[in-house]
Amino acid sequence: QALSEIVGMGGGRGDLQEMRARPLGERRVDLHGFCNPSDFQRSPYLSARGNIANIFRGSTEEGYKAYHADKYDEDKNPNGIINFGTSENKLCFDLMSKRLTQTDMNLMEPPLLQYPDWKGHMFLREEVARFLTYYCKAPAPLKAENVIVLNGCGSLFSALATVLCDPGEAVLIATPFYGGITQSVFLYGNVKLVYAYLDSKITGTSTRPFQLTVEKLEKALQDARAEGVTVRALILLNPQNPLGDIYSLSELRDYLEFAKRHELHVIVDEIYMLSVFDESATFHSVLGMDRLPDPQRTHVMWGISKDFAVSGIRFGTLYTENQDVANAVASLCYFHGVCGPVQHKVAQLLRDRDWINQVYLRANHARLKAAHTYVTDELKALGVPFLNRNAGFFVWIDFRKYLKTGTFEEELLLWRRFLDNKVLLSCGKAFECSEPGWFRIIFADKTHRLQLGMQRIRKVLEEREQEILAEEKEQPCQSDQDGKADSTDEVIFVSHHQDPASAGSSSLGDLIGLLQQQMRSSDWLQKNTAEQFA
Repeated sequence: QALSEIVGMGGGRGDLQEMRARPLGERRVDLHGFCNPSDFQRSPYLSARGNIANIFRGSTEEGYKAYHADKYDEDKNPNGIINFGTSENKLCFDLMSKRLTQTDMNLMEPPLLQYPDWKGHMFLREEVARFLTYYCKAPAPLKAENVIVLNGCGSLFSALATVLCDPGEAVLIATPFYGGITQSVFLYGNVKLVYAYLDSKITGTSTRPFQLTVEKLEKALQDARAEGVTVRALILLNPQNPLGDIYSLSELRDYLEFAKRHELHVIVDEIYMLSVFDESATFHSVLGMDRLPDPQRTHVMWGISKDFAVSGIRFGTLYTENQDVANAVASLCYFHGVCGPVQHKVAQLLRDRDWINQVYLRANHARLKAAHTYVTDELKALGVPFLNRNAGFFVWIDFRKYLKTGTFEEELLLWRRFLDNKVLLSCGKAFECSEPGWFRIIFADKTHRLQLGMQRIRKVLEEREQEILAEEKEQPCQSDQDGKADSTDEVIFVSHHQDPASAGSSSLGDLIGLLQQQMRSSDWLQKNTAEQFA
């Protein structure tokens, strides 16, 4: 049934109103709009589930496959693709390779070569509990018995969805979100996602673009229930990917209280918790709260792939006080285990608190901040609006002014144009963003690649700007058609998120930058030239 729904759907059309008008059952199996279902050929060698898995792989990895076939190399392939699409930290390979090859890492004892407890070796679970107690600022020591170890957070999402939901049931999540979660919960467990749509407009209770509020969660939940969809859980990403938002303690409490009222499990993904690179921003872990509203339904995950820049080492951990959930997930760990020697290395890494604090985090945060500053300064020079946040490896960019008609098809064309010019970005549709034209760029890369990649981006945007100007000259009376709003109606605040009380403390430089961005993003000057007045 799911296969026939997918094959029967078009992809990537329309706007927010059209997307919200579609039945939830269709929305939850939408494959990011990257594939044309009419091109899909059902394989006689695969089951229905196998065919669905085949579609997912083909539809979501076009850019990733192109990158690996033509990867940029400064010496061997200088005209290759620069990858600003995959969320990896490429700034700390020197630090990590040095630490992971020190003598304390090289242990090969018999227990490491035998089957472990599928929850993970106890020495590692104890180390994870101490690590999370310290960095999450837990009010009391966390317990090793509540820790489970798997080979990455994707496996954790898959296992949790499978044990918390029955096939066809759903999990609530706010969009835009990291699109890999869709595959993680669907491919094994046949669990769907229900979306709480966030948008860039600051209206009602929203004080910043794409702000998650309880009201939006309530609406999405009630809409799903009205269609007969059973929602079992809520997923929270903190820090948020792709927005970079960090939730305040009061926001976290509100979300958890909402979940408790509706008896929803809460899966909290904190995989970027140590990648907050500016002192002005403070991360609050759910595990650091004095009291959890519903501890038996609150499950926290973290891993080393992002914060320690080793995405090739598959390690993720779950902390849950619910032993029924822990044991059910552990039964799936047989398929998602971490090998013994890697468990030893991770335990050694996590216990080296002095090196983490004095060497690694200091250097990592300084490098992330410098790279972020370079990319955002380039965007300001281009007059491109973006969300200026201080966590993660990404910037959420507003390229809507480069779309003439404002559709997801046009967004996909712009994405392919970047790829044709040898730079891989992630477009908003891959994150189920409700507004066409938003893109995510990864900035956690070396300076020479950032410089070349931004040059290629600038080239595409300047060419696109000239094309739109030429089209508007040919059809001056239609320049505002297709629902393209005036930029003053949808200005994105590009400076740091501030509370209203502190807004007056903006520096003159910030204000000038904001004015420059608004002037560049407005098309008033383009429409009102001297020739047109004449």
